[in-house]
Amino acid sequence: MPAGFVGTPDQTRQARIITNTVLLTSLFSFNFLLLCWWAGFWPGMYLMIFNVVAFLVLPFGFRQGLFSYVTFGYIYLVAGYLGVFLNSVYQGGYFAATTSWLVLCPVSATFLLGRRAGIIFFVVSLLSVVGLWELERRGIHLPSTVPPEHRLFWSLDILGGLMLILLVVSLVFDQINQNTLRQLTENNDLLSLRTSQLEQSLSELRATQAMLVHSEKMASLGELTAGIAHEIQNPMNFVNNFSEVSCELLQELPPTMFTALPAAQQALVQGTLETLGRNLARITRHGQRVDGIVRSMLQHAHTGPRERQLTDLNQLTTEYLNLAYSSLRAKDPAFHAALHTNLAPDLGLANVVAPDIGRVLLNLFNNGLYALQEQRRKQPAGYLPALTVSTHRVGAEVEIRVSDNGCGMPEEVRQKVFQPFFTTKPAGTGTGLGLSLSHDIVVKGHGGRFLVDSQPGQGTEFQLWLPV
Repeated sequence: MPAGFVGTPDQTRQARIITNTVLLTSLFSFNFLLLCWWAGFWPGMYLMIFNVVAFLVLPFGFRQGLFSYVTFGYIYLVAGYLGVFLNSVYQGGYFAATTSWLVLCPVSATFLLGRRAGIIFFVVSLLSVVGLWELERRGIHLPSTVPPEHRLFWSLDILGGLMLILLVVSLVFDQINQNTLRQLTENNDLLSLRTSQLEQSLSELRATQAMLVHSEKMASLGELTAGIAHEIQNPMNFVNNFSEVSCELLQELPPTMFTALPAAQQALVQGTLETLGRNLARITRHGQRVDGIVRSMLQHAHTGPRERQLTDLNQLTTEYLNLAYSSLRAKDPAFHAALHTNLAPDLGLANVVAPDIGRVLLNLFNNGLYALQEQRRKQPAGYLPALTVSTHRVGAEVEIRVSDNGCGMPEEVRQKVFQPFFTTKPAGTGTGLGLSLSHDIVVKGHGGRFLVDSQPGQGTEFQLWLPV
């Protein structure tokens, strides 16, 4: 190949095939040169000398960049055609053994340079054969210069050489077909891989887009929640303050204030004051509960950077369990479930982002209660819904375990529960992001572990392991 050869991989392959074919043909030409010398066929020997020299010089000219690989191929084909045709003329014309070699010219042209070159040399070879046949038809017999005693062997050798060349050509074509098929297979595999990667990228892009849309919605919802929470908090502060002041006023009433009244009226007033005291205590207690809910709403609506703080996970678990159950009862008053808590008293404090862990717990409680609802719909008779929450400390980790006796999950669903946008809930009732975000909060945000175990028809258990 020329030092500065520039071309596509197909052009490079084609140039190499032409070069190798020319060198291989020079070996065949040298063989027939020896045959011509042995048979005393001097015109054929001179032609073979010309062909051998031409086929050896042509590759060096191409290597030096004297002509392109296409010109190189055409020069080789023309030289080969002239060698075969002139040998046919010297060996008796139409009936010469070498005339059958003219069939190699269009085959070689197509193989080396493509369809157009093959058509050109097919026409040239066909005209040559027709010309020799026309001479025979008109009674013009070209004499054979091959000595009579060598003609039989000469013909056999010529036909044997033709068969050998056709065998080589067929082997080369077979090798090319195999290489082409292998290349096509590799390209198809690469294309399939790229298609799969593109489909995966498209799926991830769509998921990211959906997450961005969801994040925007959640951000808007957070702002709305923060506004509502502030609006609720202001009047609730008045309710809490005045209820506490009213309780203090009742307690400050002197015992002898109503002694002047008749006994019946004193009993009535005393009962009324006790009832007011109990009612004010209930108002204060529930007002404090509403205040805690409002604080949780504000924490959830907070979009700034989260800071870790020492948190009582037992208290956090209890608050969000009650919040989840109360929210569900508000939607479905007929629903009842047994809530079992086994909270370790020596759990201690954990350094976590409390709002984030609260969001995880709220999501787990909501999912567990939803599973209990679904199981109750499937077997209403004799079914007792139960949600169990337990905490305990193991070394430098705290475990929060949430289990239910709901409908459970098959294995193929369990393996996908942490994938974004995967949900088994009906359309419009779930985004499929709850467990995915919870997994990210626990594993990526806190360096913990998030495990799940489930049996269809028996229930599901989630385990949160958080480093303290």
